[in-house]
Amino acid sequence: MAQSNEEGLQRSLSKRHVQLIAIGGAIGVGLFLASGDAIATAGPSLLLSYLLGGGFTYFIMRALGEIAVEYPTSGSFSAYAHKFISPCAGFIVGWTFWLLWVVSCMVQVTAIGIYCNFWWPELPRWIPALIALMSVTASNLLSVKSFGEIAFWSSIIKVMTIVLVIITGTIILFLGLGSGTHTPGISNLFKYGFFANGFKGIFLALTMVTFAFIGVEFIGVTAGETKNPEKTIPSVINRVLLITISLYVGTLFIIMCMYPWPEIAQGGGVGRSPFVLTFSGLGIKQAAAIINFVIITASLSTSNSGMFSNGRMLYNLSLQKQAPKFLSKVNSNKIPSNAVIASFIFCLIGVVLNAVVPAGVFMMLVSITTFLGLFIWGAIIVVQIYSRRGKSADDVSKLKYPMLFYPYSNYIVLAALMLIAIMLAVKNETRTTFIVGPIWLILLYCTYKFFIKEKKT
Repeated sequence: MAQSNEEGLQRSLSKRHVQLIAIGGAIGVGLFLASGDAIATAGPSLLLSYLLGGGFTYFIMRALGEIAVEYPTSGSFSAYAHKFISPCAGFIVGWTFWLLWVVSCMVQVTAIGIYCNFWWPELPRWIPALIALMSVTASNLLSVKSFGEIAFWSSIIKVMTIVLVIITGTIILFLGLGSGTHTPGISNLFKYGFFANGFKGIFLALTMVTFAFIGVEFIGVTAGETKNPEKTIPSVINRVLLITISLYVGTLFIIMCMYPWPEIAQGGGVGRSPFVLTFSGLGIKQAAAIINFVIITASLSTSNSGMFSNGRMLYNLSLQKQAPKFLSKVNSNKIPSNAVIASFIFCLIGVVLNAVVPAGVFMMLVSITTFLGLFIWGAIIVVQIYSRRGKSADDVSKLKYPMLFYPYSNYIVLAALMLIAIMLAVKNETRTTFIVGPIWLILLYCTYKFFIKEKKT
């Protein structure tokens, strides 16, 4: 029988569930579709961008892990900001994380519409986007254990697909298979130049790398419904980042060896997956179709994890009296059903955008997601710094999963996040996010100060 936590939710998620939910959140559109834009920005040096981005992402997860092991709760970042900084900070972080994954779900279902155009070019994107959104919402209204199984197996499909791509690509490289006009080989990494925009390209690509890694923080959100979080969370953090980085770097290495990266960059932007483009270009049409189908399941998996986090964040905000009371209601399966349905309603905006402005909606949503993700990651680092305040050396020695190289690693990561934010401002297609993002944060601050009453202690 599943254990209930102090919030009324059930601790039904095992280590394998949490691990695959985090991988499911992190591996999706960022790899399968948006990597075309990243390749155009950095060329093969994108591999260095992923290694660099994966490094500081690991420290962010270590900071989160230190707190999550000590205080496992479904509210994660919001609850920690509330506890260690202020109720206002918890309000801003919680609602920003919720918006992050509302917008991210819009990105995923938009991508599904794009993928479906591979078979049905005339099909309006909003139709498959709506079907996908309804499916993941239904999945999130099941029991936590059932959701965990769905998330687990859908993530397994995408991971196995990536592994098969790497294996197939390796065979093609060494045996010279494929009937296309381009010759696969490691020389493709250097034949057209390793750097698309010099060393600057490595840093410019970090915006897309950040977008790709957003989702690993689900580990913190699942803490409140995880069996034995003290052992599960550290194990999952150590494995998930290693697996995710390896899959990203390994897959992109193979793809850029199999097919000239300038053509991937030209044809694999927001309209077509570099994976499908590569196999089609090599004349392996059946493989392209199969991969396109699996990519759809990958986006469903990511949006499924996103809807899970949306429901838990709204639920926790409601418990803290920072969201309407009806959002704290749980159904017979111990699921915050009202919070999930409310998130679904807001995600419908993405369906509407696909009906009204299908051409420009994808990159607009990606840039907003990246800005919000940077804010949340920065908040994790700052909250961990605050959580150490007042702790004696003896208290720190008793931490079960302490942050590595504290506090120097914290400051280095914050500097890296600021650098990526600057890169967002430099690129024309992402610059508008610096209007939307700050307006959202100012709106939240004013809402809290004028409409949310702090409890006097």
